[in-house]
Formats: sequence, structure tokens, C-alpha cells
Amino acid sequence: MPLEARKCQSLTGRVRVPGDKSISHRALILGALAVGETRISGLLEGEDVLNTAKAMQALGAKVERRADDTGGIAWSVRGVGTGGFATPEAPLDFGNSGTGCRLVMGAVAGCPIRAAFDGDGSLRSRPMRRILDPLELMGARVISQSDGGRLPLTLEGARDPLPIVYRTPVASAQIKSAVLLAGLSAPGVTTVIEREASRDHTELMLKHFGADVISVADGAHGRKISLTGQPELHGAAVTVPADPSSAAFPIVAALITEGSDIVLSDVMTNPLRTGLFVTLREMGASIEESETRRDAGEPMAQLRVRASKLRGIEVPPERAPSMIDEYLVLAVAAAFAEGTTVMRGLHELRVKESDRLEAAAAMLRAGGVAVEIAGDDLIVEGRGHVPGGGLVTTHMDHRIAMSALVMGCASDAPVKVDDIAFIATSFPDFVPMMQRLGADFA
Repeated sequence: MPLEARKCQSLTGRVRVPGDKSISHRALILGALAVGETRISGLLEGEDVLNTAKAMQALGAKVERRADDTGGIAWSVRGVGTGGFATPEAPLDFGNSGTGCRLVMGAVAGCPIRAAFDGDGSLRSRPMRRILDPLELMGARVISQSDGGRLPLTLEGARDPLPIVYRTPVASAQIKSAVLLAGLSAPGVTTVIEREASRDHTELMLKHFGADVISVADGAHGRKISLTGQPELHGAAVTVPADPSSAAFPIVAALITEGSDIVLSDVMTNPLRTGLFVTLREMGASIEESETRRDAGEPMAQLRVRASKLRGIEVPPERAPSMIDEYLVLAVAAAFAEGTTVMRGLHELRVKESDRLEAAAAMLRAGGVAVEIAGDDLIVEGRGHVPGGGLVTTHMDHRIAMSALVMGCASDAPVKVDDIAFIATSFPDFVPMMQRLGADFA
């Protein structure tokens, strides 16, 4: 379904964006591997997370959605214990979710079962060998796979999983998490070494469920994470913070739309996820934090965002792991800034739901913005305004669709996207929420 975004007067109001997708996936998976009940509030009820919930049910956990004591919605997961997954009767379909699929591969790799993994056309095109390679070192076997280690594939978990020391080839929380989840069933210590630290949600939540996890610095920017295997995980209460990746869209929309002043509640402020906030502040953005607190180890805060005059900057490559999903909407902010913004080291964007590096450039060109790709760098020539007037092809990618609609909120002429259907994978309420703030979508 297509949608057009037109220039609006201003964005104002207070909202809470959906629960963090990374935390939602992990809460379901670790709840399913724990003994007893895990109660989850604030779970993101997008298609990606709901597919992970269905996978946990198919693997033997009991998963229920019900009203909580305050009249809100809570999810209950009754787990099967570490290594206790059962062979599913049908393939596990993860739709568009690379995170759900790759993390569950890790969890299945430590169980003596066989499971088939599948997804939509976009997920079938994404590489899985980077996950499968370390899992095979731990004793899992790939029974069948499509060309290049892609879906659909069938994975047989290890009967006697081996603890390993694994140095990740790229900074990837998905690789790290898959190895650690498989390592739960292995005797001894499983260790992952990263040259650049990726988001640490799995480590924090493993500790919350009772696992023994030690994380220490390794090199200038890296981490060494060690997990003692075969713990008895216990069900725990989890409050899912608001997703900083989802918050990125109303934040940038407010920054570029004159007269805007919005408040976002309970946004996760984990420093390994807030590279965008750091970058926007360097560009001159007014983003204020208050009411800070923690839940399940994760920090969160209220953010007040006001329209700001932005300036072009250079974004260093080592910041990429802390904002890998936010470069598309950062490119929009850069287009409205004065001067050149250079975003370096974006190779990982080429293996997302689409080639997001090329997609970012195409999106900006559709809006009349001068942009260049040099190797793995994106160079945006900001002129303080965006002409707009173009049609953006989303390539089944939810973040392209939302970024393009944000661009249209302040462009001189409307911006149209060809299909908004995939926004439901991560932010089902995006369009009505933005309209409540004052966005003009039609």
C-alpha cells in the first residue's frame, strides 16, 4: 500500500514508541529456555517478534498473551529449561526477521533436535553462513540449505555441544548471541571475542535470568564475553524499554520540522545503542534526557526533542555497531543539515533487509538530495532543506519506508513511498502515532 508524506506545520505531543525489538526477541527466547514463568510487559507486538513467539511455542514453550493487573497487556512464557527444546512439527517461519531467525538458530544448535528455518523473500536472500560457521564448530550440523547458506535450511542441534572460543569476523550482536545461546548447553566456558563491541542485550539479559556471564574490554574497542555453560535459568520479570531504533524516526522528524517539540517516554539509552543520539547532538540537535532508570540491566530515560538547525559532520566507522539500523534516518537528518555529512564504514548495511547503503542513496536522490557512495562511505550534501517530490521504492524494507515518510514531513514537496506494508514488522503504530503528533500522511 502506497503512502504520501506532506510538509507539516510542526510535531508536538508526548508518545511512547513500541518496545525494543532486540529485547523483545531475547525475552521470549530466554523465557523459553528458563525454568518457571517469565512475565513480559511492553513487548513489541510487531510481526517479527510475534513470529519468534510462535517459534517458541513450536519448540515446546507455553506462550500466552493476556491482560495484566493494571489492565494493560502482558506476555507469559513457561519455559522448558536449558537444552529442552522439542522438535517442531513444521518449519519455523520467521517472516522478515533476521534477528529472530539467527538467535533461534543459536538456541536450537545447543539442543539435540532437528528444526527447519524459513522466512519471506527478503529473509531468504540474507546470508546465514556467518551464524552457521561457529554453530558447526560447536557440534551442530546443517542438514540442508539453499545456495550460499541461505533459507530455507534445516539445522540439527548438537547432542554434546562443545564450548568454543570464537572471534567474530564482524561486529555483530546476532553472531555473538547465537554462539552464547548455543553455549548455554555446553559444559565449560564459551567465549566470544569482538574487535568492536556490539550491542550487549544478550549478556545483560542472560545475567537477569541467572547465567554467569563475564564481559571485559579487549583491545581499543572490543569485548571478550565468557559464559559458563549449563546454568539453570529461572523465569524472570522483564519490562521492555521503548526501542531507540523506533524512536529515531519521530526524533529526526521533530528535529527537521520547524517549531516541533515532542517528548518520548522510557527510551532505552544503552550506550551500545545510542550512536544516533550522540551523532545528532554533534550535529546540533536538542535532545534532553530526564527520568532515568534501569530494568533488567537496561537503562532508559525520557527524551525531549525540539526542532534544531543541524550541521554536517563526519561520522566515524567505529560508531557503526551502536547505530547500524539508524543510518537511513540519519541520512534524512543529514539532507536537512547545512554542509556535508560523511558516514564511514557502512559495509554491514549491504546485508540488511535490503542493500541499505544503495537504498539510502536512492531515497535521498528521490527527494532531490545530492548524495554519493564512495566504497562503504555515504556522503550527503546537506543544503538545509530537501526539495522532495519523488517516489521512494522500499524494497520490502520497513526502515526505508519510515525514513522516506520522515523526509516528507519537512520536504518542500511531498514524498511518496510505494509500499508501507512492511512497517508492521517493527512499528505497527508508526503512521497513526506520527499523525497524532501532527504529521500529514495521506
